[in-house]
Amino acid sequence: MAAASRAPAALVVGDIEAARLTCTALGRHGARTQHLLRPSDGELRAALAAGVDAVAIVVRGDVSALRYALLVAHLRPGVRLMVTMFDRTLGEELQRAVPTCTVTSPADIAVPAVIGACLGQEELAVYGHAGAARAVRDTAEGPVVVERPPQPRSLRRFALSARSQLRPQDDASRILLGGLLGLAVILVADWLLGILFLHETVVGSLYGASRVVATVGPGADEEGSPQWYLVVSSLLMLAAIALAAVFTAGVVNRLLSRRTIALVGRRTLPLEDHVVVVGLGQVGLRLAATLRSLDVPTLVVEREPIPANLAMAKAARIPVLVGPANEPAVMVRANLARARALAAMGSRDLDNVEVAITARAVAPATPVVVRAGEDDVIAETRSLFAIGEVRDVPSLTAAAVTLALLGRRADVVYARGTQLCAHEDGVEVPVALGPRCRC
Repeated sequence: MAAASRAPAALVVGDIEAARLTCTALGRHGARTQHLLRPSDGELRAALAAGVDAVAIVVRGDVSALRYALLVAHLRPGVRLMVTMFDRTLGEELQRAVPTCTVTSPADIAVPAVIGACLGQEELAVYGHAGAARAVRDTAEGPVVVERPPQPRSLRRFALSARSQLRPQDDASRILLGGLLGLAVILVADWLLGILFLHETVVGSLYGASRVVATVGPGADEEGSPQWYLVVSSLLMLAAIALAAVFTAGVVNRLLSRRTIALVGRRTLPLEDHVVVVGLGQVGLRLAATLRSLDVPTLVVEREPIPANLAMAKAARIPVLVGPANEPAVMVRANLARARALAAMGSRDLDNVEVAITARAVAPATPVVVRAGEDDVIAETRSLFAIGEVRDVPSLTAAAVTLALLGRRADVVYARGTQLCAHEDGVEVPVALGPRCRC
């Protein structure tokens, strides 16, 4: 009986904010906790020899997390292991090699709560379950889990998608479309001249107009054509030479540059009812991809000209607008005033605050969701943080890791007011974190 009632012993490895919060939360939930910041192999061996029931590895860097996880699995086979890492492929391989290991990432933990704040409608979190989308909705009777049906393809959505096609967003696309439009005008003008004044057939006049655009001469008989038509055709061919050069320059620029926004297709710049995600880091990328899977129009704004995750954003058909989000002109280009919400998901809290203030100035009515929790100043002055909905990624991560170490599997973790909660088998479970430890 004494062994059965013994408080579980947990070991937390990591020196980031989420690890410190996990250490405190485990203690508040009755666990005996030991916290190692950056342990050597000998220190980790000694801690495991003292006897632990579960180990959490919450460190910065997937390679470090993998190394610690494999070492723990070697020293204490069968121990319950919780590891946070961003690379899903690496995480799947780790779980395959260590069956007692559970791998997640701060992005996967926090994104459902961020989506709930972006979509509104009293939704606390939106997450995937068995291939379908579910939402935790705040009702008068308390939070309930509901199925979230796919977004219907309305006529308005189709019209917005059509309007977003062939809209230039930079100098290269303007040059390309300007040259293409000019050539089209020449083609149509010469085609109509042939039909209306030279009385040619529709097909014959189109052939002649194509020759003018190709600058190989008018298609009509030069000896039998009016002098004015020959003059007009000559001027049109000269204009076609210049416009063809402009069009070619635009095409070459588009082919050689890293295109972040497409002119046609699903990666065009959305016009309205979209979510603007600032930051193409791990959290921003996962958020944008999940919103895209929910059929919510999404635009990412990234300050780096060549972001690390650009290839993955392209593969997910997510448009990326390159530019500093703290500049009002960039927010105007992102159509923020007509957006559903803005989510500032940069890795630095103070940068997110600056973006949120800029968004408030440009579009006061647009809801703002801010990622925070890493910076000491922001974490300790949240009562003054009235510029938007705050989603504390380290706290959400600590809550999920704490429940996992205690042997409980929560479907989703979210914030309801100042209280962190989790849904476990359809029942809301409050999670007590408290201040971070001072280890």
